[in-house]
Amino acid sequence: MNFKEYIRNIPDFPQKGILFRDITTLLKEPAVFKDVIDRLVKQYQDTKIDKVISVEARGYIFGGALAYLLGCGFVPVRKPGKLPAETISLDYTLEYGTNTVEMHKDAITRGEKVLVFDDLLATGGTVQATCKLVEKLGGTVVSCAFIINLTELKGAEKLHQYDVFSLIEY
Repeated sequence: MNFKEYIRNIPDFPQKGILFRDITTLLKEPAVFKDVIDRLVKQYQDTKIDKVISVEARGYIFGGALAYLLGCGFVPVRKPGKLPAETISLDYTLEYGTNTVEMHKDAITRGEKVLVFDDLLATGGTVQATCKLVEKLGGTVVSCAFIINLTELKGAEKLHQYDVFSLIEY
């Protein structure tokens, strides 16, 4: 299946000069949504994974399903002030500014194998920060997975020390 057919392109969002790749058009098609999940599960079904970690908000849509089907735990990474228990945080840069991600301090146990998932890889800042949080808590990142990789923004280069997998490249 050609997933690109189901991605809507929105120019100048969230700001002028950005071409936003919208996955909501993919999500509304049950067979396509299922195929995306199935392909991601197939990629990792033979890999030892203790936790799937996803970044808000679109990453959650897939991350929870992946964790369920892979038989492992799920950890949400959020923007500051959204998690109720004690957190660790890290600032990072993205395509059009800076931000911070947080994770609960007890989300990862030392030695756990982690799959980091986000819907889209642009500059790599969000996922790189998430990987650093995993490592700070003693986890090991086994792979970083995405639906879309915007190759011209070179995010995979920022994640060079990790295995990087994507279903679609632009």
